[in-house]
Amino acid sequence: MPARVTVAGLVLVRQRPGTAKGVIFVTLEDETGVANVIVWRGIYDRFRRAVIAGRLLRVTGRLQREAGITHVVAEEVEDLSALLDALAEPDPPHAKGPP
Repeated sequence: MPARVTVAGLVLVRQRPGTAKGVIFVTLEDETGVANVIVWRGIYDRFRRAVIAGRLLRVTGRLQREAGITHVVAEEVEDLSALLDALAEPDPPHAKGPP
């Protein structure tokens, strides 16, 4: 059974090829590199808003290795974009030092 993993990163690319029968391919990037994510139609239906609009995603799924390429086949997709918005605040609550 393939390993279950969780990856997170900024969304670089979303692809929905017409020949892919509803499959969406998402490329995420973090400080260590990129992760290729496959989102099947059923998962897309459950997590549509996150898959389409998320700028920072956390994806949990199974590793798939084919022809030397490793993908994460998504089982859960979470939109963490609000964390990016918090970075843009002038004085985020976590950045305040002692009075």
